[in-house]
Amino acid sequence: MSTLLEIKSSVLRQVQVCPSFRRRTEEEPGSASADPQEPATGAWKPGDGVEFFTQMRLILKKEEGRRSLPCPEVLLRSSLPAPTEPVDPNRGLRALTQEEVEMLYEEALYTVLYRAGTMGPDQVDDQEALLSYLQQVFGTSPEEHAEAIERVKKAKAPTYALKVSVMRAKNLLAKDPNGFSDPYCMLGILSASGTPREPGPHKEQRFSFRKGAKRGSPQPAKSIQVTEVKSSTLNPVWKEHFVFEIEDVSTDQLHLDIWDHDDDVSLVEACRKLNEVIGLKGMGRYFKQIVKSARANGKAGPTEDHTDDFLGCLNIPIGEVPVAGEDRWFKLEPRSSASRVQGDCQLVLKLITTQRDTGMSQRGRSGFLSYLLLLSRLLQFEHRAEEPNSSSWRGDLSAPAATVLCLHGAQNNLSALQLAVLHWQVSSRHHQTCTLDYGYLLGLLEDMLGHWEEAASLPQEQEESLADSFSAFSEFALRLLRQLRDYFPATNSTAIHRLELLLRCLDKLQLFQPFFEVCPFETELNTDITAALKRGNREWYDRLLNAKSPREQPGPQRLAGLVELVDAVYEDLQSCYSIYASLFHSIIKIDFFTLTFRQLERLVAEEVWVLTEDLSSKMTLEVASRLFELYLSLADIQRFWSSILGRDSRSLALVGIHAPFLPAVKLWLQVLRDQARWRLQGAVDVDTLEPMESSKHSSSVATASLCFSHIQELWTCLAWPDPVQAQGLGTQLSQDLCEAALFYTELLRKKVDTQPRASGEAVSEPLCVVLNNVELLRRAAGQALRGLAWTEGAAELTGGLPRALLNCTQALDEDLQREACTVTAHLTSKMVGDIRKYVQHISLSPDSIQNDEAVAPLMKYLDEKLALLQGPVTMLCPCRVLEALWELLLQAILQALGTNLDVSADFYSRFHFTLEALVTFFHADGQGLPLENLRDGSYKRLEEELRLHKCSTRECIEQYYLDKLKQRSLEHNRCGRLSVRCYYEAAEQRLVVEVLHAADLLPLDANGLSDPFVIVELGPPHFFPLVHSQRTQVKSRTLHPVYDELFYFSVPAEVCRRRGACVLFTVMDHDWLSTNDFAGEAALGLGSIGGIVRPQVGGSTRTGQPITLHLRRPRAQVRSALRMLEGRTNREAQEFVKRLRELEKFMEADP
Repeated sequence: MSTLLEIKSSVLRQVQVCPSFRRRTEEEPGSASADPQEPATGAWKPGDGVEFFTQMRLILKKEEGRRSLPCPEVLLRSSLPAPTEPVDPNRGLRALTQEEVEMLYEEALYTVLYRAGTMGPDQVDDQEALLSYLQQVFGTSPEEHAEAIERVKKAKAPTYALKVSVMRAKNLLAKDPNGFSDPYCMLGILSASGTPREPGPHKEQRFSFRKGAKRGSPQPAKSIQVTEVKSSTLNPVWKEHFVFEIEDVSTDQLHLDIWDHDDDVSLVEACRKLNEVIGLKGMGRYFKQIVKSARANGKAGPTEDHTDDFLGCLNIPIGEVPVAGEDRWFKLEPRSSASRVQGDCQLVLKLITTQRDTGMSQRGRSGFLSYLLLLSRLLQFEHRAEEPNSSSWRGDLSAPAATVLCLHGAQNNLSALQLAVLHWQVSSRHHQTCTLDYGYLLGLLEDMLGHWEEAASLPQEQEESLADSFSAFSEFALRLLRQLRDYFPATNSTAIHRLELLLRCLDKLQLFQPFFEVCPFETELNTDITAALKRGNREWYDRLLNAKSPREQPGPQRLAGLVELVDAVYEDLQSCYSIYASLFHSIIKIDFFTLTFRQLERLVAEEVWVLTEDLSSKMTLEVASRLFELYLSLADIQRFWSSILGRDSRSLALVGIHAPFLPAVKLWLQVLRDQARWRLQGAVDVDTLEPMESSKHSSSVATASLCFSHIQELWTCLAWPDPVQAQGLGTQLSQDLCEAALFYTELLRKKVDTQPRASGEAVSEPLCVVLNNVELLRRAAGQALRGLAWTEGAAELTGGLPRALLNCTQALDEDLQREACTVTAHLTSKMVGDIRKYVQHISLSPDSIQNDEAVAPLMKYLDEKLALLQGPVTMLCPCRVLEALWELLLQAILQALGTNLDVSADFYSRFHFTLEALVTFFHADGQGLPLENLRDGSYKRLEEELRLHKCSTRECIEQYYLDKLKQRSLEHNRCGRLSVRCYYEAAEQRLVVEVLHAADLLPLDANGLSDPFVIVELGPPHFFPLVHSQRTQVKSRTLHPVYDELFYFSVPAEVCRRRGACVLFTVMDHDWLSTNDFAGEAALGLGSIGGIVRPQVGGSTRTGQPITLHLRRPRAQVRSALRMLEGRTNREAQEFVKRLRELEKFMEADP
């Protein structure tokens, strides 16, 4: 028993570690050697089975990678630098002449030497460092550098001006009765000569444009400017711009006053404004205004100055203005310690030059153009210095370069929009000569777009220049997109990131189109991009076609290259779907995948249609093989389109492409059939019928299973679209597979017959391996056949499979099951003699020996023999062998019981003990055979025999009648029906049996009828020793006799209630010239009839309902009880048997 448990555990471990046949990729052992007949012309020779299936595995491996839509993570497997993009020095800005370079150099030096304003924390404040940097940029010698500086110093200094933008103020004091003010600003430049003297120490006082100024006296400030008055507000918004000339940057100041505008009003007008008074403070201010107005109209002296109310002032030294300008909020200041002010004012300040004594200015070159040239020069220098060969440079300028550009842009009064435009123009042109990071260019476009929305517009000349830069960049980008696969390969994550940024740049370009008066794009940019992509697809396909399958070659020679071309197109479509499509659709709203798929699919279809038509008359095995592989790739393209949600493949150019491939597929499947046989023959030839390492089977079945798995996978990949043709192909392939499986088992049988066997060997190791091989083959072949299903109507499907395939699968399974049973019988045949010997030992053991001692030799023998099935020869399906051994044991015990009659009860008790011990052994606590299997079939017969042998004679007789009663619920209407009425008359102490009629009796005479009569008897005889049997009359020539006869049996009710007491009805066919024929019998238990269960109270005794009994023939267990009685020599048993014999003779007599 322990051995059996170990066998089961070992099997479970083997199943857990056994790899799936569908994924197995290990090298198949052996090679083919058979030589079946083959066509005269062909690519595959006999013995090439290994090569053929190796090629098929390569095809399947390719197909396996196409079973699902690809993930971007799978394709983007490289993070190497992106491929180098094409650059053209001629696409940059125009090269400068030597004179222009010198003028630009002096322009840069002039900017540094005459700088004004405060340098920022990130700017270089060292003038010498800036000059030295410019020397490096322009590559001048020290002498040339010094001479240039001297020339610039001798030039006239620039004229400076301050640009002031008064934007807004907030939180001003309320000076009017209505709780608001009417603020306006007065601003101007205070020069050093016009600054008032410091006031005395007795009173702190600040300058004001209006305080203390006599009417008509000169103002201490130059060019005083005034903003508009903003009525009734404490948070005025002006957004007014002014320009003031500066005499001395170091000493001049910007002064600004904010006043509340108050008109002179009369008392009547002041009273009229009473409704404008707001709050108590407004009321007090209202009376003050009335008094001031009265003074102005009455007795006010000539010196009384009726002026506006002061709200605050600002004094900003010009020299403190940052060189890059500033936009900030300034806190308002009082004009004296007695003044009360509050609030802030927002100003935008920028220090510029209006006149510059430089060569470029003298020749009319604008600051816009000079900045563009200077930026280009600096950008080229910085790029060469930082990363000359890198495409990831983001235009990060050094501090000296940024400082020089800041100074030049500010001095030339370039707006933020103009600076953004210049940086884009220079960088986009530079990118076409020396690749930059697209993220840097995208940032420039976003910056320019942001300033564009704020600014009014550009001068027409500058706008046209910008439009030209857009056109040049878009032309460059379209050239890259035409060669998308070369410069942005789908496997390179770096290149794909650059593509994303490039598309975002193009998307930004489209946003500028509405702003231009001179539109840079003749057509929509998306239209140009679509055209470029289509042209690029066609150029890529043409290059691929010329490289793989040039049209100049003959058709058969082009096939291999065309397969490679279609595979390349499929991989490209995968890249388009997984990588490119999402970028193009999400950024520039172009369906790149649909565009590319439609175009490439049409080109491939055109090429294939022409080629297949040319090859239709040149079909050979080699051509068929190539065409088969080509069709699989084309089917993959169609499935790829259909697998995407919402795609309809019926509109494709490849629809119907399967038709010209049908002859090639049929021929290839014939080759597959022959190659499979050759492969199996070769695998069996080299098979030693020894279990493989960590396995239970030999090498040949691994090869066979792998072949079947490949065939099933290949059918799945084929997915033939025509249902009728698919049924024919699938039916033929399934039949070929079944024949191959049976062919393999035949080879195995011949192989094992030639193996030498050791004398006396009880368990043959090769037979165990063969049995495992057959079992494994049955599973593999069944799985492969179920995978060969084709599309059929619902009415043709049975169990989910087409009917023809299901029949084929079931037939093969039955054949392999019979083969396994045959091998099992051979495996256990040598154990028959030993098993009989040990069973005989049990039967001959004296009663003095204990049961377990008598059974021990048999159990030891079984344990030793089953141990041989462990270890290296562990059975793949040990239950099959165990079932065979179990049947052998049962038959041996039955034979032993048959040869030992009329022995002691201990003899049968010992075999009953043996039977239960064997059940426990073979069940093995649930690890062996199931109990329901063990206790079925021969076990039931043996158990019945043992049980009857243990019973006394009377118990056997009672069992004989109990068995007849048990037959009532089995097999209705086979021998007809008998209607009776049976009840007990307690007053008369008699049993009344009324035979009414019968129906549908068996026709036992030659005329198709019978002459039936019924024998009625009570049993068992020892219950009713004084009662004799009775019978009805014979009813001639009928199968539906009517009797209506009444029979009385005087018996006590107590006896009728005993277990097994019954009335037995036997229907016989009366024959005049021979013995009567048995027509059927039925038994009725007396314990359930009326008058026995409950006494009858009043009324007629014949009120019981008729009972219909189904006639049957005696079953095996009834006859076994009779045989048991026949074997006994005691008087009661012999008398019972003799009585039955006499009854049979009586039935033969004439009634």
